[in-house]
Amino acid sequence: MTVPPVKLNDQTTIPQLGFGVFQVPPAETAATVSTALEVGYRHIDTAQMYGNEAGVGEAIAASGIARDELYVTTKLNNGFHRPDDARREMAASLERLGLDRVDLMLIHWPLPTRYDGDFVSTWQALVDFRAEGGATSIGVSNFQPEHLDRIVAETGVIPAVNQIEVHPFFGNQAARAASVGHGIAVEAWSPIARGQVNDDSAIKGIAAKVGRTPAQVALRWHLQRGDIVFPKSTKVERMRENFALFDFELAADDMAEITGLDRGEAGRLGPDPDVFDYIPD
Repeated sequence: MTVPPVKLNDQTTIPQLGFGVFQVPPAETAATVSTALEVGYRHIDTAQMYGNEAGVGEAIAASGIARDELYVTTKLNNGFHRPDDARREMAASLERLGLDRVDLMLIHWPLPTRYDGDFVSTWQALVDFRAEGGATSIGVSNFQPEHLDRIVAETGVIPAVNQIEVHPFFGNQAARAASVGHGIAVEAWSPIARGQVNDDSAIKGIAAKVGRTPAQVALRWHLQRGDIVFPKSTKVERMRENFALFDFELAADDMAEITGLDRGEAGRLGPDPDVFDYIPD
């Protein structure tokens, strides 16, 4: 089954469906990613903060899959926003992954209350990293509209993607609209709301109608909106289920019903990027 590509504003493409490794234990990552690659995933999303880049690299090395058939994303950890730290740690990511470049490097969180409010110099470090060949594309994660406006205004460089929390119960409309307005692709993390879609009566009703699971329906909703998604599971049967999204479509009224489940800020499950300031020890 072929995963459709999404064209980014830097004229590269990214597979619209990928595999995420958030909360996959480092000791289990190589085996989990190997299974995902066997299922057919070719887009892997990791991060320095997850502590499992080495496992991703191990699976890639063992897979025998040509490098140009794989798309690998990682993210800069919150403790490394100062430019010299960012440059050092992005290079360390390449070493852990066993790669000479990543397809996409992101700033994981803007941290506007840290580093004297300076995330622009961090973004410039990613711009330089791309220019030096360490990344094909660069982007951000959890950036609010004002954060996007600021880095674009002060550097002139538009991120390729903004990876933000989006799911049927939290449309994150302002951040999504600001991203689209800049020509930035939206990547949706927590796309099935940490499993909450499985218990929603509206989504369950649509799933019964189309003969799919609620998770498949939610993921299909994302895809038809143009979101890039990378669901995570350590179970092969769920990996296969999450990959089987391209042989059915949701009707316009079903799409609208799911979109209407948005609870606004009350539906947010993760931290608020305006105040989130966590830096790992």
